[in-house]
Amino acid sequence: MSSSRPPSAAPAADRVRHWLQGRDLAVFHSIAGRHWPGADPLLPKLSRSANHGLLWFGTALGIAALGSSARSRRAALRGVASLAVASAAINTVGKGAVRRQRPILDQVPVMRQLKRQPVTTSFPSGHAASAAAFATGVALESKGWGAVVAPVAAAVAASRVYTGVHYPSDVLAGAALGIGAAFALRGVVPTRGQLPAPGRPPGEAPALPGGKGLVVVVNQASGTATATASLVREALPQAEVVECAPGDLSTAMEKAAGRGRALGVCGGDGTVNLAASVAATHSMPLAVFPGGTLNHFAYDLGIETVQEAAAALTAGDAIQVDLGRFRPGPKGPEGADGYFLNAFSLGVYPELVRTREHWSPRIGGWPAGVLAAFHVLRGRQPLEAEFQGRRRPLWLLFVGNGLFQRVGPAPGRRHNLADGLLDVRVVHGGRTPALRLLAAAVAGPLTRSP
Repeated sequence: MSSSRPPSAAPAADRVRHWLQGRDLAVFHSIAGRHWPGADPLLPKLSRSANHGLLWFGTALGIAALGSSARSRRAALRGVASLAVASAAINTVGKGAVRRQRPILDQVPVMRQLKRQPVTTSFPSGHAASAAAFATGVALESKGWGAVVAPVAAAVAASRVYTGVHYPSDVLAGAALGIGAAFALRGVVPTRGQLPAPGRPPGEAPALPGGKGLVVVVNQASGTATATASLVREALPQAEVVECAPGDLSTAMEKAAGRGRALGVCGGDGTVNLAASVAATHSMPLAVFPGGTLNHFAYDLGIETVQEAAAALTAGDAIQVDLGRFRPGPKGPEGADGYFLNAFSLGVYPELVRTREHWSPRIGGWPAGVLAAFHVLRGRQPLEAEFQGRRRPLWLLFVGNGLFQRVGPAPGRRHNLADGLLDVRVVHGGRTPALRLLAAAVAGPLTRSP
C-alpha cells in the first residue's frame, strides 16, 4: 500500500505559487505603465553602466583614491571581492537552477528598453546581486562609504525592472543573494572590526594639547606623507612639522629630539624604524601618524586616521611596544646597531612585499602573493647565507617583531606589539629553488618552506 500527500497539499502549494506569480506580474505591469519623472534618461544608462561590473569597479577605484584612510581602501577591496563571489554564484548555480524566461516587453515604453537585450535567463538578477554585494561589502568595512554607495546600488536594482529585463522577484532574489555573498565572504575573511584589538599595554607619555611640544618629521618621498602633513597641521596646530628629503631624515630627527617633548613621524616603515631608533636613544615617546609607503606599524596599532593619533596625543594616551634590534647595523660592524618596529629581512622579501601590495587591491592578497613570487623568479637568485659555519642558499629570511597572524611571502597583522616574541620565517633555496619559492607563496600560512 503506497502513501501519498493529502490531495489538498499540492493544490494549496499551486495556489500560493500562482498568487505570487500574479503579484509579481502585477507589480511589473504597474511599473511599466507608470511615468516616472526624470527616470527615463537616467535609469537605462545606469543599468547599462553596471554591465560586467564596470560601474562598481570604477566606484571602487574612486573610493580608494578619494578615501584618506586604509579603511577606504579595505572597503573598496571588500566590495569588489563580494561582487566577485556573488557573480560566481549567479553564473554557476543561480541562472541554471531556475530557467525563467525574460519578461515580454509589450507594455514597456520603447525609450526605456535597453538597446541590447540580455540573452540569459531571468532569475535571479545578476545586476541586482552585484549591486547588493558591492554595497554590502563596502558597508561592512566603512559605514560612511556604504551610505554613499547604497542609493546607487538600489537604483541599479530598480532599473532592471524599469527597463523591462527582470521581474521584481528576480531583483529581490538577486539582491538577497548578493547580500548573502558579502556576509559569506566576511565569514571567511573577517573585516577589520571583527579582528581582536591589538594588544595595548599602557605606557607613560605627556599630554600634548594641540600638539604643543611635538615635532613631527615627514618623509617627503613616502607615498601620501605630504598630504598627511597638512592634516597633522590642521589637527595639531601647535605642533612643529618638518618636511624633508630621505637623505636628511636622520639629521632632522636628531634635531627634533633635541627641542621637543615627543617625536612624531610620518612615512613608510623604513622612516618609522629610523624614528624609533632616535626616540629610543633619547628616551622620548614616539607618535606615529598613518601615511607614507607601506606603514604597516601604524595600522597594526589600529591608528587609521590622523585624527585618532591627534586624540591620543592630546590625552596623553600611550602604549608600550617592543623594539627589535640587529647587529651589525646598516653601517656595518663599526656602526650602531639597527632597530626595527615591524620586521627585519634578508633576500627578496622587500621586493615580494612591494609587488604584493601593488597588486592586492586589484586581485586579492593570495593571488598577489603568487604573482609576486613569479615576478621575483624572473630576475633574482637565492643569496648565500652562513648559519653556524655552514653556507646555504636562501630566498629570504624574515624576522617579525611580534607574532604575525598570517604568513606567506608577506605576513599579515600582529595582534600584540609587546608580546616579547620574534617571528622567524625562512624560505630556503637548495635544490629546485624556484619551486621552493612558489610553494611558499601558494601555501599561504607556513612555518618554513619545504
